Parts: sequence; C-alpha cells; structure tokens
Amino acid sequence: MSTRRAGIVEGRRDSDGPVGSTCEVLARRREGAYWLLSLAAPAIAERARPGQFVNIAVEAPGTLLRRPFSIARVSKQGIAAGTIEVVFDAHGPGTEWLTHVDLHDVIDVIGPLGNPFPLPQRKVSCLLIGGGYGAAPLFFLADELTRKGLRVDMIIGAGSLDRIPNAIEAKRITASVTFTTEDGSYGTHGRVTDVLDGVVEKCGSGVVYACGPNPMLRAVSERCEAMDLPVQVAVEEKMGCGIGVCFTCVLPISTKNGEVTMKRACVEGPVFNGARIAWDQSRYDLGAPTPTDEDDQDAPPEPERLTESEIWGDA
Repeated sequence: MSTRRAGIVEGRRDSDGPVGSTCEVLARRREGAYWLLSLAAPAIAERARPGQFVNIAVEAPGTLLRRPFSIARVSKQGIAAGTIEVVFDAHGPGTEWLTHVDLHDVIDVIGPLGNPFPLPQRKVSCLLIGGGYGAAPLFFLADELTRKGLRVDMIIGAGSLDRIPNAIEAKRITASVTFTTEDGSYGTHGRVTDVLDGVVEKCGSGVVYACGPNPMLRAVSERCEAMDLPVQVAVEEKMGCGIGVCFTCVLPISTKNGEVTMKRACVEGPVFNGARIAWDQSRYDLGAPTPTDEDDQDAPPEPERLTESEIWGDA
C-alpha cells in the first residue's frame, strides 16, 4: 500500500512525448472479475488518444518493472476533467498491489505511451470487438468515434458474464452491442468470431477495431481479411521497459512489399493493422479452426468496401 499522500504533482513534459506524473487515486473498485482504477492525471488525459497505454510503478516486494495498462476511459470536460481510468485483472504481485491502494494515495504514472488507433477520415460504420478486460479501452475509442458522428457497434466476448466489463455502459454508448460468453452465461454461447459475420452484415460495418487476447485478435484479423474488411488491433504483449529499449514486446509485421520485420508493441504499437501481423510467424494459436474457402462456398457476395487509404487517409 502506498505511503505517499500528497497533492497531484505533474512531472517533466516534452512537447509531444509522454508525461511523468504522480497521480492521485480517485477511485478503486471491483467490477465483476476485474478492477477499475480512476486517477487524477490532467496532463496525461489532455494528450491521451484511444489505444494508448500508461506505465504504472508498483511497490509490491520484488517488482522492479512498471506495469502497462491500456487507457480505458478519459474525461476531458466537466467535473471529472483530467481523469483517466484503467481496468485490469489481478493476476500477479504488481496488479494485486494495485487492488489495495487507498483513495488519495498517489502513484507514479508515465503516459500516454504507444501509437493510438487511427480514426476514420470518412463516414463509415465502425465495429469494435473486445475480449475480456481487453474490451475496456474500446469504450474510450467509442467515445471518440461517436464524437465524430460515426455509427459504433460492439461485440464483447468473455469466458463468463463476470468477465464482461461494464455491459450496461456498452449498451448506452453504441448503436448495438452483441455479447458472447464461452460458458453461455450471457449473450450468445460461443466466441466473438461466431457472431462476427452476422453483425457485419446487419450493421453494415466498414471497419473493425479490436482489442483483447492475441489469439482472439488473430481470429478476428483473419476473418476480416477474408471479408476484405480493414481491421486495426491493439495487441497484448508482455513488456519490460515500455519505451522500446528492451525489445521484449516485439512481434512480426509484414511490410507493403511483403518483407517481415520485428516491431515493438510499446513504440510502433500497440495498435497495428491486423492484416499485416505475420500471425503464422508469431507464437499465437487460434484455438479454433481457421475458416476455409469451403466454409464460404454458399456465402453471398461480399459488398464493396472502402479501402484502408480511403478510411484512414495517410494514417
């Protein structure tokens, strides 16, 4: 438990770089199987964009490295202006320590880090797909897309109902939301890919954004590629430094000319074009068979879709 109690102290700021801050804990509560932490971080909130993350210093015994957390929500206006939220699963000494911080404690945070989701430059229907607590940062993205006047639909999948983050809020901020659980306790019994095609057809989705376990991201990316549907994914990679020095979080990315190069999730990512991740050269298995041509032999023709350059411009 943190012994530091003080006002918010903002650290050094570069013009475009991340901010080092000591941030006051405004809320810490259990949400189903996960935990939500709300922090007063004005400088981070000011520049944060969907898909980015923060690195938090933890004080648990034996923990030397900071822990990365996706930014789940940002408040830039109103009474909560200058706050950020992170949602996490307590599965180790570092995250377990965070479940015991007290209100008004201050913790050391660096962010925002990484590259954000590119936002559409044209009118297009957006489908957001999240798995478990990986769905949390999609709420931030949904806010931004809605602010741009775009239609937003969501698919949220998890092992069970208690692992679906904020189902009520998901219904409030989207045009439609489809839930899947592997144990059948809520929504459709199955995985997000079981409902993906139907939701795309029903909602007229023109672009997909996804965040969650990497095997899920692979399945979603490969299905979207088969449908000629642009997809951006925020990968979950174990990180050491979080600033691109240690190369712990690298994964293979295909370039436009077909070459494969290793990219750092913490710097060049965590958001990547899902179609350009060389999944076959990565360490992630689908856990389910990849759709084949035979699976689609009776499917109707795919509608014409906007190209990536038409959607995101030069992003």
